[in-house]
Amino acid sequence: MATVPTYGLRRLNSGRPWMQNFRRSSILSSAIPAIQDSEESQFDSPKPKTQSYFPKRGQTLELVCESLAFKGKGVCKVADTGFVVLCDRALPGERFVGRVTRKKGNYAEVTKVETISPHWDIVDAPCEYAPNCGGCKTQNLSYEAQVRAKEQQVQELVIHVGKFSDKDPEFSSILKPIVPCDIQFHYRNKMEFSFATQKWLPRELLHEKEDGASGYALGLHAPGFFDKVLNVNKCLLQSEPANTVLAAIQECWRDPQFGLSPYDVHSHDGFLKHLVLRTGRDIKTGLPELMVNFVTSSYKPELLKPLVEKISAIPEVVSIVNNINTSVGSTSVGEQEYILHGKSAITEILRGLTFQISANSFFQTNTHQAEVLYKLIEDCAGLRGDGSEIVLDLFCGTGTIGLTLSRRVRHVYGYEVVAQAVSDARRNAKLNSICNATFVEGDLNKIGENFGKDFPKPDVVISDPNRPGMHMKLIKFLLKLKVPRIVYVSCNPATCARDLDYLCHGVVEQNIEGCYKLKSLQPVDMFPHTPHIECVCLLELR
Repeated sequence: MATVPTYGLRRLNSGRPWMQNFRRSSILSSAIPAIQDSEESQFDSPKPKTQSYFPKRGQTLELVCESLAFKGKGVCKVADTGFVVLCDRALPGERFVGRVTRKKGNYAEVTKVETISPHWDIVDAPCEYAPNCGGCKTQNLSYEAQVRAKEQQVQELVIHVGKFSDKDPEFSSILKPIVPCDIQFHYRNKMEFSFATQKWLPRELLHEKEDGASGYALGLHAPGFFDKVLNVNKCLLQSEPANTVLAAIQECWRDPQFGLSPYDVHSHDGFLKHLVLRTGRDIKTGLPELMVNFVTSSYKPELLKPLVEKISAIPEVVSIVNNINTSVGSTSVGEQEYILHGKSAITEILRGLTFQISANSFFQTNTHQAEVLYKLIEDCAGLRGDGSEIVLDLFCGTGTIGLTLSRRVRHVYGYEVVAQAVSDARRNAKLNSICNATFVEGDLNKIGENFGKDFPKPDVVISDPNRPGMHMKLIKFLLKLKVPRIVYVSCNPATCARDLDYLCHGVVEQNIEGCYKLKSLQPVDMFPHTPHIECVCLLELR
């Protein structure tokens, strides 16, 4: 039996009725896009008696936000009818006027027009961009209320999507209290900013619109817009040295004498696409070190030279690279990469291992909380520590989880679809003198009958899929493999709950029987002030 990790944290029960009476519709309404549209039938809005029951597009309604749904949207109900509506940036207890923008199945979406009275648990957002930026939607909600809402969201998804009964005597011991993040600001080691030909301004500031280079933007996308960028001079989520670099670039990149132009996503003209800032640590001194990545539409190093000279003088900047992306898409990954200053990679330390991070490497964005997350994963794995066990690391990325476990097992086999990530995993194994880890490039959504024949039967499976969760082919493989323990790590509690249902309860329509028992589900807050939630789940063979 694996040891189920526990934390000495009180369960964050709410003193608010909006949390105690959290309705099924509030969760399912936002879980739908992550799972499938057929979930719409599960809303519990009462049946309409008249056609006027449905709010019309463009109609304004006075609403009160009752709760937060998964993905952070506020859940409200139309007076007298109970019809469910969702509103971005509405927070529990807030009374406001909203305009209906669209209807979908048994719920509608509204845009907030005016706040009548503020929400509960209100605090002052320290960031000047918080009201309009898409990054931190809940900065003005107390942190305790944020994690309380996230914990409740996970619980509702586990019950209604995962089909685990909260009447089960073991349920309260299975679902653990959420692990909050000790550091609520400056926790991100990577931020991606975009260049644009025109600063996006909220309606009340449109009179400040500037033309020409003065109106160029470098910042974050306005919520819901791929082509509108809110100019940002400082971000409270990234490190202070990263903010120093951002401020230095903002000071000079618009200067006409440099001849720099932002990329236009409509005309596909222009040079500067993205600025990506990554923060690591010098393994000898422990001090921060920065990588600056300019993503451009073509290779013209002479244009970047003034910026390189300016920011290379900042002591923490040890690497400046230029990724060339000639596509019309908005990705920051380049087809070619050139080193303009210093090293090709920075380093970071995690669970006692050293990792090299290149411009396009995946690495846990919150290093501090990743230490907590990986300790949870190791505890759930229940390793004997005698070097006899085989670990199968699915969706292994750059190998961080598997490599941190390798010291206690016989061998780790990691599978990942991204070729660069596999290359990074192999390099990180070599960097740490780890010889008992094998990393293989392969698409786990397209596994065939021969998958599993290239490695011995594992004792533990670690699965850390991206947001869509695991493909049914992989779930069938795991149910057939029948390893003693599966540790499921998820960044999307909706698809996590779905996959737990399949592994534990099976799929009746496909005549698939589940064979696992959910022993522990631990929510972890990796990203304060955002709607994102991480979960670590332990399943044991029945």
